[in-house]
Amino acid sequence: MALDPLAITVSIAAVSIGAFVRGYSGFGSSLIWISGMSLVLPPVLVVPAVFMLELVAGVGLLPGVWRQADWGSLRWLFLGAVLGLPAGLYLLASLPPDPVRVAIALVVLTATVLMARGFALKSIPGPLPAACTGAASGLLNGWTGIGGPPVILFYFSGPAPAAVSRASLIAFLFVLDVMGLGMAGAKGLVTQEALVLAALLAGPVLIGIALGKRRFLHTPPATFRRFVVVLLALLSLAVLARALLA
Repeated sequence: MALDPLAITVSIAAVSIGAFVRGYSGFGSSLIWISGMSLVLPPVLVVPAVFMLELVAGVGLLPGVWRQADWGSLRWLFLGAVLGLPAGLYLLASLPPDPVRVAIALVVLTATVLMARGFALKSIPGPLPAACTGAASGLLNGWTGIGGPPVILFYFSGPAPAAVSRASLIAFLFVLDVMGLGMAGAKGLVTQEALVLAALLAGPVLIGIALGKRRFLHTPPATFRRFVVVLLALLSLAVLARALLA
């Protein structure tokens, strides 16, 4: 694989920014990485490399959040994701993903506006809502590669402390990425070129994650939640633009 200097520079910049955001907020890296690297590299190379980089990010984050995560809700989210992912992969092979990307972006943007205006769930949803949220995430991850929004809204619109929401989201996304990488490998998408690209970018990921984690530890919970609202709005607008301009 021949990577020209421009491709290397753009990829390192995108990965570094996304890793910092992931270390700080617990989400948001995949869209930044895919959007940035796809400007200079083919998506068939970028997507499996991003799955691997997400696992690198998850390994760097999990030790610090393992005890904070809400495993009671996570087990139901995992169950739903396992059920939803195969359906998403079927839809990926059958239907175009852009219309659902538009729907996702609009739903997330609406929910973000409500969160910004003070809307919040009074309690963490029970097993059935959690399983349905996980199924929606698995379905969307298999169909469009954007599986995070349902679970982001599940945790950050509820009453759980910011650290618990962040930790739970990190744990869920790690497992979702393991599933995605396994299925990408089964389809023959994890090529030697993708492995080389991921290896080149693993260093910037670890550095960005470390800087983002340090920033989170010094951020008041209210400031962190405002950041999450702004980030959700920006990401939903980016998804909408990607779908409409594709």
